[in-house]
Amino acid sequence: MNNAIRQGLSFGLTSGIITTLGLLIGLNFSTNSKLVVMSGVIVIAIADALSDSFGMHISEESVRTKQKKIWQATSATFLSKFILGISFLIPILLFNLTTAVYISIAWAILLLTIISYHLAKREKINPLKVILEHLTIAIIVIIISAYIGNLTSHL
Repeated sequence: MNNAIRQGLSFGLTSGIITTLGLLIGLNFSTNSKLVVMSGVIVIAIADALSDSFGMHISEESVRTKQKKIWQATSATFLSKFILGISFLIPILLFNLTTAVYISIAWAILLLTIISYHLAKREKINPLKVILEHLTIAIIVIIISAYIGNLTSHL
């Protein structure tokens, strides 16, 4: 796998996990509505994937000259963010909302752990340190999203 695709996938997967999870938790705490949470996940899967892939495209244009590499990074970002974002719909469709949120958190933690492990191994650094660092960020996002969702539910 070339660097442009690897960069797009790494960015898209990580951003897709954190963004979708934060939105899902925030909407759950603020509305407790399965329809609202599902709609939010679909919108974020499309809009954020397009936005971030466009950002990746512009970023790559600023440092690369080969169009092929630019489009590889752009496509990898879009596809990874979109597919991953949509994957959070599965537990929402199959379970009640509370259970779906817990499953989504577990799904996000599992994916971040796998991505972090592969990144650490590739860079020849301690996987535990990288995994803990990335999971700490995810936990902060979960806590802040829940807090903001709960706060907005009282407005």
